[in-house]
Amino acid sequence: MSEKNAVPVEVLSPILKRWRNDPSALVQILREVQESLDWISPPVIDALTRALKLPYSKIEGVAGFYSFFYTRPRGHYRVLFADNIVERMAGSAALIERMCRNLWVEKGKVSEDGLLSVDTTSCIGMGDQGPALLVNNLAVPKLTEARIDQLCELIRGKVPLAAWPAELFAVDDNIHQRGLLLDHALAPGDALRAAQARCAWGGAGSGPNALVEALRQARLRGRGGAGYPTALKWESCRNAPLAAGKERIVVCNADEGEPGTFKDRVLLNTQADLVFEGMTVAAHALGAKRGFLYLRGEYRYLLEPLQAVLDRRRAAGLLGRAILGVAGADFDIEIHLGAGAYVCGEESALIESLEGKRGTPRNRPPFPVTNGYLDQPTVVDNVETFACAALIAQHGGECFAGIGTAESTGTKLLSISGDVARPGIYEFPFGVTVGEVLAACGAVDTQAVQVGGPSGTCLGVAEFGRRIAFEDVPSAGAFMVFDSRRDMFEVARNFTHFFAHESCGFCTPCRVGTPLLKNLMDKLANGHGSPYDFAEIENMNHLLRQMSHCGLGHSACNPVLDTIARFRPAYERRLSNQSFEPAFDLDRALAPARQMTGRDDEGAHLSIHCEEDQ
Repeated sequence: MSEKNAVPVEVLSPILKRWRNDPSALVQILREVQESLDWISPPVIDALTRALKLPYSKIEGVAGFYSFFYTRPRGHYRVLFADNIVERMAGSAALIERMCRNLWVEKGKVSEDGLLSVDTTSCIGMGDQGPALLVNNLAVPKLTEARIDQLCELIRGKVPLAAWPAELFAVDDNIHQRGLLLDHALAPGDALRAAQARCAWGGAGSGPNALVEALRQARLRGRGGAGYPTALKWESCRNAPLAAGKERIVVCNADEGEPGTFKDRVLLNTQADLVFEGMTVAAHALGAKRGFLYLRGEYRYLLEPLQAVLDRRRAAGLLGRAILGVAGADFDIEIHLGAGAYVCGEESALIESLEGKRGTPRNRPPFPVTNGYLDQPTVVDNVETFACAALIAQHGGECFAGIGTAESTGTKLLSISGDVARPGIYEFPFGVTVGEVLAACGAVDTQAVQVGGPSGTCLGVAEFGRRIAFEDVPSAGAFMVFDSRRDMFEVARNFTHFFAHESCGFCTPCRVGTPLLKNLMDKLANGHGSPYDFAEIENMNHLLRQMSHCGLGHSACNPVLDTIARFRPAYERRLSNQSFEPAFDLDRALAPARQMTGRDDEGAHLSIHCEEDQ
């Protein structure tokens, strides 16, 4: 091995030691290696095969699965602009062009000197303060032309990120309305001490049963969007058979990759103690000793602050061994960071990633509550769900159930972005109407609201009386607002590009179907649409719903079907023919040749010659 390609031992050894040479921590090891060396080279993979005793192909396959890992050089500065529809509405495209022009680099490529690359990625959870970008996975929000020029100067000057002005990385919480979760005023440990008094924390009696019963009385449902009863999930995990040498596991899913959602980001930044307390309550209810927080890669900037909270809780006797001084009440939490894979928001794909694998959703049954992390009984719940569990441990189930509706108790955090006066986080009791939410955030002239992200529901004006609740309009938290200036076809088209990009490729219907759907929308956008394409979209929806392996494929057609039903004129004005129109446009394909030759006259356009010949 040449000296140029040698792997620095001083880089790799401490990383492997920190992760105990554990193959199940492969994703974390790869992340830290890349942060040190800029990319994951073949010599690095070769060294990891020996250290972790894993096949080269497996490590290479894992590295190739996640969009934030690079097995080819992508520059010392890797810039990724968020490409969410809200970012586009805020002018992100012009800012990308400005950076590329300033730094003499082509979008999607590495600069000639190998210093940087500029590209786009999906939503990075900054919809309330976009346009935004990631540079080496650290978020830079509130982009303007002046800020882009400042970034370009720093990159051109090869200034280390650690020396960049701190205000570039400042992320606002933008909390505009507080409720039960955001205005609880509990001190760290209060919920645990209340659980100890109420439910015999650490005792051999009815403590775990009492905690689950409190959740059942509260009628708490998972806040990740599906709304599964939390008490039933915890009880199923606790009652699952435990093989010799196995243990029960608690996992907090902080991989909120749904475009337009950022409420978990704010909860973790402002209420980390409450979330960790909820996980610890779950550990007592399940008899678990080990927990994980799976933090989305786009929230890399939160890693050190969250580690500091965990350290403080350990020092205060709220985490680790003998919690609250009770012998045997042992539980600790480890943070794992994602690496850019939307599909890892699905609980079984998340578990695969926690195990150091590609984030491919598992076949079910068995379910994680019986066969989860390393084949052990595992509870996976959302950040907001654990925060609610801590409040229920503090106040009891009856108090919590008194808020919201009969089927949707408590409050809901909404991440509001788009055409509103005050984007940010709003907490409402379940049952609030869409119209009431729009009034609270200062929305005017609204024509549509996308609730629950691209996989959710698009609502028109006639539906603004509907309610945010599991029994009416469920939502994991996204609330994207579009006024009358917006083209709802382009909104749906952006979402189809998102699904095609984020498909994990495991099953053929989704791997093939989502790009075909994207191509159909691009065909309409390029002026070659016909009613035939509407029929094809319907067929594609049927196939994706019936045959896809997981929820990504099942919901990929939702934004297109919703906008066709509610905003059909936006599609009809793109129809160029009442019969079939081919998607391929030869004249359009020759555009690069015209650009290279400097010709754009009538004679250089094929379509004009064809019309004359006829």
